[in-house]
Amino acid sequence: MLLRRPSSRTRSLASAAGTLWPGLCAAAVAVVVALLVNRYVPAVSAAVVAVVAGAALASLARVPERWRPGLAFVSRRVLRVAVALLGLQIAMPQLLALGWQTIAIVVAATGLTFAVTPAIGRRLGLSPGTSLLVATGVSVCGAAAIAAMRESTDVADDEDAAGALGVVVLYGTASLAVVPLLASLAGLTSAQLGVWTGAAVHEVAQVAAIGAASGVLAAAVTVKLGRVVLLAPIVALTSYRGRRPGGTGSRPPILPLFVGAFLAMVALRATGWVPTAVTDAAPGVTNVLMAAALFGLGTGIDVRRLAKGGRVVLLGGIATAIIGATSLAGVLLLV
Repeated sequence: MLLRRPSSRTRSLASAAGTLWPGLCAAAVAVVVALLVNRYVPAVSAAVVAVVAGAALASLARVPERWRPGLAFVSRRVLRVAVALLGLQIAMPQLLALGWQTIAIVVAATGLTFAVTPAIGRRLGLSPGTSLLVATGVSVCGAAAIAAMRESTDVADDEDAAGALGVVVLYGTASLAVVPLLASLAGLTSAQLGVWTGAAVHEVAQVAAIGAASGVLAAAVTVKLGRVVLLAPIVALTSYRGRRPGGTGSRPPILPLFVGAFLAMVALRATGWVPTAVTDAAPGVTNVLMAAALFGLGTGIDVRRLAKGGRVVLLGGIATAIIGATSLAGVLLLV
């Protein structure tokens, strides 16, 4: 009996898998660690733990070269899948049930912060990429938004992403204590606190931690997911501006395919055709994929250079103050 030799295509696929394997295994280990930390410290998202782990590895040791192909794969391909799956977490009927007042607060606070932060960054002498990613992370949804914007444009590099991720972690963590304290001083009701938390705090995990401690978990997370929806139009607008004659870059697509897939997932869930088991499992799967992607991104971060970025920290603080003050004003006026 003659055995058929593997085709050239089969051999190339096997070779590619072998090249990716070491980096994929490293990312898998990082994800397990990140999930364990998140389990015992829920306020710290697995994605944030993963990017910190990647940056620590790159700064304290040397990332083996044989890991690079697999890490590049997760930081690009896996990231795109994770962003697309974010759409399955968004239930449009629940968002619309928030009322026009809450929707107006979210759109105004997010839009204003995203619009003015890059201009402030330029005045501080920061690069366009750093300013754009800080604006995106603070105004939309933290680490996931930073990673998606970086993937969608050609104006930001790993160092820009490092600075933006750093300020999101710093000020998002500070919000765990500051937001409840300021809410108490301002005399906010439970309904007002839920809206303000969702409209102002950076990471979903941080919003959930504040909401759970304050008894406004469902409202706060729902409002936060309303900000996540704005990721698609913000990325599309940024890409469009990059394509104009006066824009910079190599004319990226107006709506990257994976962002279009995100919108498709939102629309699919809105039809009611997605089984409950799928929507229940989607957040867990998305968290795993996003943690893997951000670990890969983190391995390109030089913490020593980030430590010198005082202007990035200042910009992050200003942007956080803008979205916090704008959304608080809206809550006091409309909720």
